[in-house]
Amino acid sequence: MNIIVPMAGRGSRLRPHTLTVPKPLVPVGGKPIVHRLVEDIAAVCTEKIDEIAFVIGVDFGDDVEKELIAVAASLGAKGSIHYQEKPLGTAHAVLCAKEKLNGPVVVAFADTLFKANFKIDPNDDGILWVKQIEDPSAFGVIKMNEKGEIIDFVEKPKEFVSDLAMIGIYYFKDGARLRTELEYLIDNNIIKGGEYQLPDGLRRLTEAGYKFKPGEVIEWLDCGNKEVTVHTNQRVLEYDFEKNKMMVAESADIIDSVIIPPCFIGEGVVIENSVVGPHVSLGKGTRIMNSIITNANIQQNSEITNAILKDSMIGSNAKYIGSARDLSLGDFSTVNE
Repeated sequence: MNIIVPMAGRGSRLRPHTLTVPKPLVPVGGKPIVHRLVEDIAAVCTEKIDEIAFVIGVDFGDDVEKELIAVAASLGAKGSIHYQEKPLGTAHAVLCAKEKLNGPVVVAFADTLFKANFKIDPNDDGILWVKQIEDPSAFGVIKMNEKGEIIDFVEKPKEFVSDLAMIGIYYFKDGARLRTELEYLIDNNIIKGGEYQLPDGLRRLTEAGYKFKPGEVIEWLDCGNKEVTVHTNQRVLEYDFEKNKMMVAESADIIDSVIIPPCFIGEGVVIENSVVGPHVSLGKGTRIMNSIITNANIQQNSEITNAILKDSMIGSNAKYIGSARDLSLGDFSTVNE
């Protein structure tokens, strides 16, 4: 089985944190979003993952590409890099890795995490990951028949169609068949909103008799902006803590301080005269001095001194000396109050 991960967008709603790193590589709970995503997919797969194809922007750089290849290797899979030079839509993004559309394929857009208790049935034509939501009008939803099969896809319905929203993750038993339908969209210039849309390819598959089933998830975690990413950091810390995963690195130096779990404390972190937690992630090499920090996601090699922080997100190599606030501070920033 192959996994295709389109992730060419930089994530403008998460700025300034995505000015120096693409959104899928922003860590939550000490691990990049895309790394957690492919782990979540691996947990529901019944087949071995052979290759993970990452579709990125041409300007992401060598360091990003090397990190993505390492993510694939950590799951025992080959990694490959593919480029989307122009933002021409979700169908176009998947086709940028078209040579990987063969055999069973999972397509997963790298801006969401999920928790589920189902397994992929390799006998199914296809599975769409969905989440029941209160207000479906802002999402793409599925329409099902009496057999529980998906028969249509409706984008942001003005009238109620379904409360099962598509979260952007799909399984296809026959990747080559998907490739044929997506190429049809491109060849016939079937565009909506100036882009080639994946649901148009899905609709062609269902009209041809392809039977999709819903794979309902327990929780859908967004990473679209600072507020929801901080919440996602909180939830993944809770999940990891429940699994008794190592949350504090042995090389961390905790001096006259209190850690309130769940927290992730990375390699080489120094915490002195401070209270940290609950729900705090501290990346490798970060230093916390004389501070109180709760519900925050702080990346690598940053320094926080004389601060009271809550509901905050701070990038790498940032320095903050200040007072109580709800903060969003990007990489390489300095604030001295």
